[in-house]
Amino acid sequence: MSDVRIVTEADFEDWHRALATGFLEPPVLTPEQLDARRTQFVPGRLLGAFDGGRCVATFRSFAQELTAVGGGLVPADAISNVTVSPTHRRRGLLTRMMRQDLAAAKERGDVVATLIAAEYPIYGRYGFGPATWSTQWTVEVPRAGLDPRWSGPEDGGRIDLVDGEDVRELGPELFERFRRARPGVVSRGELWWRMNTGAVRFRADWTEPFYAVHRAADGEVQGLVAYRSDDTWNGKQPDQTAGVRKLIATTPAAERALWHYLCSIDWITKVDSGFRAPDDLLPYYLPDPRAARITGHADWLWVRILDVVRALEARTYDAVGTLVLDVVDEGGLAGGRFRLEASPEGASCVPADVESPDLTLAVGELGSIWLGGESPLRLATLGRIREEREGAARQADALFRSSGQPWCPDIF
Repeated sequence: MSDVRIVTEADFEDWHRALATGFLEPPVLTPEQLDARRTQFVPGRLLGAFDGGRCVATFRSFAQELTAVGGGLVPADAISNVTVSPTHRRRGLLTRMMRQDLAAAKERGDVVATLIAAEYPIYGRYGFGPATWSTQWTVEVPRAGLDPRWSGPEDGGRIDLVDGEDVRELGPELFERFRRARPGVVSRGELWWRMNTGAVRFRADWTEPFYAVHRAADGEVQGLVAYRSDDTWNGKQPDQTAGVRKLIATTPAAERALWHYLCSIDWITKVDSGFRAPDDLLPYYLPDPRAARITGHADWLWVRILDVVRALEARTYDAVGTLVLDVVDEGGLAGGRFRLEASPEGASCVPADVESPDLTLAVGELGSIWLGGESPLRLATLGRIREEREGAARQADALFRSSGQPWCPDIF
């Protein structure tokens, strides 16, 4: 039987070989790549399964903050780098690593665990539920109807090209303002900014993107975009695509200006939006919204509730109501019966073991509705939430709804 244990620095190279194998990447890292990846090493937060001295499964978690509805920040156990080598599938290695990590997260006091699922069917059995979704658009620039003579914002703002060093200086403060306004956004530490601007390079094929910032008339940075371009020509005519890697903005004016900027670049005939929120305004910034064609839509951030009371009290509610929720958790970490009393003034959640439930739901379904991105009424219609009191699902729908779709702009 394989031994599941915490990875030490001495195991690090072998662990990364197993990680690359699991993701079907070249299993040998250069010394430079290995040194770069050591920046992610946090003692106690990497797990591995070892068979005969060889690492055959990998698992990493790290500290994260997740924005709840209303702007509250909750501590999260972010899970990444999950692999099992093809020679050791179906032996329960992922289950053992997941149980060990989630138990440690619960002990630390994390409110939720988060991950980006490469495959849909895997993580529901561990209590995770899809909580945010992402949509991708391709804009056909010639038919978008934008003014071809546009040379910059008309409101006194400006767009400036910057480099990676500028982004590392300007980006964190902009992002702190941005993340408190959108449920589903996860924190970015210093390492994130270094990795995403090329200061730390995990991959040998890194290519520097273009960076542009939007500054308001008073000079405040209100938006940032990173993008790359391909080199496609047809019949001596440029037919190039600007592929957006990241675009964030704290005002609609800044967001509109950055999209208009991307569509105004010479030779660019298409703009690939990257993964955005399903209710993103991009199509409606265009005179012809049909010029933005949906080319991708999928679940994105998955959430696993670890502390029901703190999770439900951390978010805000626009409606007034009381619900008794019977939360079923086969993992034994967060189950029980809870009475939620919510209003725009605040929320209280307490154990309610002796009360009759209004709704019965698995902890994964609670994770799906917690950020406001999934409808309790829809899940009840699908049979994934059981209504114990008539009308309770509709009441929950009104309570848990948020004013906009939650969105996680990052992958981790």
